Amino acid sequence: MSSLDKTGFQEMKFLDEMIDQVIILDKSKNVCCANNSALTRFGNDIEGKNISLILRDANLLESIDQAIIDKKTKIVDIEIKLPIFEFYKANIIPGPSKLCSEDQSVIIFLKDLTEIYKTQRFKSDFVANVSHELRTPLQSIKLGLETINEGHATNDFESQKKFLPIILKQTSRMENLVSDLLSLSKIELQEHIRPNNKVDLNDIISHVLEINSDLVKKRKIKIEYIVEGNDWVILGDRNRLIEVFTNLIDNACKYSEENSTIKISLTDKDKIFLFSIKDQGVGIPKKYLPRITERFFRVDPARSKEAGGTGLGLAIVKHIVNQHKAQMEIFSEEGKGTEFIIEFPKS
Repeated sequence: MSSLDKTGFQEMKFLDEMIDQVIILDKSKNVCCANNSALTRFGNDIEGKNISLILRDANLLESIDQAIIDKKTKIVDIEIKLPIFEFYKANIIPGPSKLCSEDQSVIIFLKDLTEIYKTQRFKSDFVANVSHELRTPLQSIKLGLETINEGHATNDFESQKKFLPIILKQTSRMENLVSDLLSLSKIELQEHIRPNNKVDLNDIISHVLEINSDLVKKRKIKIEYIVEGNDWVILGDRNRLIEVFTNLIDNACKYSEENSTIKISLTDKDKIFLFSIKDQGVGIPKKYLPRITERFFRVDPARSKEAGGTGLGLAIVKHIVNQHKAQMEIFSEEGKGTEFIIEFPKS
């Protein structure tokens, strides 16, 4: 607790119990005292310092001056960008306080709204991304249909045949996007619920390899699958795990060159089962690795869209892995390929 007059002991005790950060200023806008929350956030040495050295926000400083002049409470939003982004709502209340020896003081209540702000921003960005992802194929479909209906292809069957594959491709792209959006939304809602069905990892991986054999052949890629052990039973959701391995194999195929090899392994490691898939593809720049599982994030947008990707596959993988209380790591080097490793806890 800050040093203070005995008459302000109860007031300070009350403020110290608050989650909000509270800073009290004298008429010169120097800090008289601060509660524990503020001291933890801004440092134990802020007392005596001018508020402009602690919170360098023009709107806040201007509002403090205005509150003193008008003798009225002011409310202002504050953004702190360094060293990390934080967002606060500040209530600035002028008036005397037992915690400040001067007659005139200002009490600042700082409510941390960073997580709420990030959530709102995330939702806004998500809606914008979905709108953009849907608008692009819709424009292609609309253009194709308008050309067939009213343009030069109205009575030209050969021209119509050229537009139909484009329309079908873009329709399929939208269908895949909507399907992935629904899948992602559902898994996010259920992420905290760990599956309790017994499933065999080797059986699931073998099944996924079988249903994706045509894709592998089409891309002229060789797959090596090595299994070490006998019992691969964990508690899991078979359909969700099929999504995980399908997305990872599909992703490896998309970013691999013809005649390259994708190595897949399943290994028994004490308390975990270790799954690995390693390709010889283009690789991922190191700076992008932390963002690779974000929704709609693409290292190479043009290549991803050309390959039919929705930008949601790895986000889906991440959430399903989390639901299974597993751990995923990604290793990559440009020009040498990428490796995804998942550690599944044994049931």
